[in-house]
Amino acid sequence: MTATVLRAVTLPDGSRTDLKLSDGLIVDDVPAGAEVIDCDGLIALPGLVDVHVHLREPGREDTETVATGVQAAARGGFTAVCAMANTQPVTDTAEKAEHIHDLGLDARDADVAVIGAISKGLRGEELAELGLMHRSRAGVTMFSDDGHCLMNAQLMRRALEWVKPFGGVVAQHSQDSNLAGPGACCHEGELSGRLGLGGWPPVAEAAIIARDAMLAEATGSRLHVCHISTAEGVDVVRWAKARGIQITAEATPHHLLLGTEELVGYDTVYKVNPPLRTSEHIEAVRAALADGTIDVVATDHAPHATQDKDHAFVDARPGMLGLEQALSVVIETMVKTGRLDWSGVADRMSHAPARIARLSGHGQPLAVGSPGNVTLVDPERTAVVDREASRSLSRNNPYHGRDLPDPVEATFLRGRQTFRR
Repeated sequence: MTATVLRAVTLPDGSRTDLKLSDGLIVDDVPAGAEVIDCDGLIALPGLVDVHVHLREPGREDTETVATGVQAAARGGFTAVCAMANTQPVTDTAEKAEHIHDLGLDARDADVAVIGAISKGLRGEELAELGLMHRSRAGVTMFSDDGHCLMNAQLMRRALEWVKPFGGVVAQHSQDSNLAGPGACCHEGELSGRLGLGGWPPVAEAAIIARDAMLAEATGSRLHVCHISTAEGVDVVRWAKARGIQITAEATPHHLLLGTEELVGYDTVYKVNPPLRTSEHIEAVRAALADGTIDVVATDHAPHATQDKDHAFVDARPGMLGLEQALSVVIETMVKTGRLDWSGVADRMSHAPARIARLSGHGQPLAVGSPGNVTLVDPERTAVVDREASRSLSRNNPYHGRDLPDPVEATFLRGRQTFRR
């Protein structure tokens, strides 16, 4: 295995060192002939981890495959991703979970952890094979019907009870369908009325988070809130944490940067679920990520073919690419504004997501004996985003044409380069 020395690299705490990678680990010394990379001015982060990714295989390999998805992940500095269950067919059995697991082993550019469905077929009527998926070779510990809110409170309670013995977590798409139904595609407010688009009120998010937090408290189990987007949702998570409830939450890059003003031209690349919000909600999400109320940044990477986006706004498929520009957006919105330092970035994008997903081989400090999972960052480089340069098969990139940080210099998975500029 190739050995590498990252010479004079800066660690998240600001200290400088020679980081040595060999045999998959960070080591004290490397064999003669190791590649030496001059890292003056560069920062080493522990390999990034994303707990919310749609890889589309099986079923929509025209939009993404596991192989292309992890290539995009490596380009964005990620060494592990968690693959959501809304494939075709749905990942709701042990056999299907093992299939995704095996595809991930073959892809090799990032580790792929399988997220299993909570309910069979994502229909919200009957529990999927939670225990069997966990005991399978895929070792599933995270379950979600993402794309659909599990509205049945009794079924949600049963899911929380089922995963508790093995330390699993239930990840909810918090959207009360009685308040934000199928036609909801815009933040409810003046703009939704002016554009004639169905409104999604913030209470539709907050109400489900509150219900599920109480169920998590009653069962003593773990709840994860996907793609939180509202000030009201943040308030509920903060309240639940103060009560000692085992709740974690994620924010997406697009909810940190992009607002409702993007929708004025009805450009469907900006249609996403939950919708882009107004400035006061963006501010609340940024503040919550800074103070730890929101635990992690997760991309909700959602590739779509052009024909799925080329419709009237209300009919287009929701979702955006996110893997390759996630760190860029965090630097732009959180580091440059002084809300997170590099240790904070390492926590929100590596340590905490690995802990939530129970990925023991990821999210560890950059110290001798730890896995050689490293994201090498140039904090000063910027570039205009070009969707045609993406490693994803899809092109629904909301950052196209924006001048953003372009930080990732190289990505190492267990000491092996998976991306190098």
